[in-house]
Amino acid sequence: MASADTLPERSQTDSSSRSEVDERRATAWIGQGVVVEGRITSSQDLRIDGRVEGTIELGDHALMIGSRAEVKANLVARSILINGTVIGNVTATERLDLQATGSVEGDISSPRLVMIDGGVVKGRVDVSGNRAKKTQDGLSVNVH
Repeated sequence: MASADTLPERSQTDSSSRSEVDERRATAWIGQGVVVEGRITSSQDLRIDGRVEGTIELGDHALMIGSRAEVKANLVARSILINGTVIGNVTATERLDLQATGSVEGDISSPRLVMIDGGVVKGRVDVSGNRAKKTQDGLSVNVH
């Protein structure tokens, strides 16, 4: 059994800087037994395996919806991976992946959409995004 004398000491700056690094690398998680009602905002990636009702806004981060998740919310994130059930509008600023077990009842907007056979969408889909188009003189123009 180790005593306090034999345990290596960690300076306060070591442990606080280490936890800051760990926090930046971690993905937040809402587990299967968790129910959340309200608005979720995050400055890191988020994985949902439980139930959420409200809105989810992740800005420039990724959102993963697990296969047993039930989400009744409008979603906004850089990239979104859906394996479970989503009821609400979905906006991915970079990419949306709808897996075979995933379903969306609501409108989808994303410049890139990957939909695996078996995935279900009930709503409008807009994949036009902000793709750049070259003009005759070689300049890029955003197309909507």
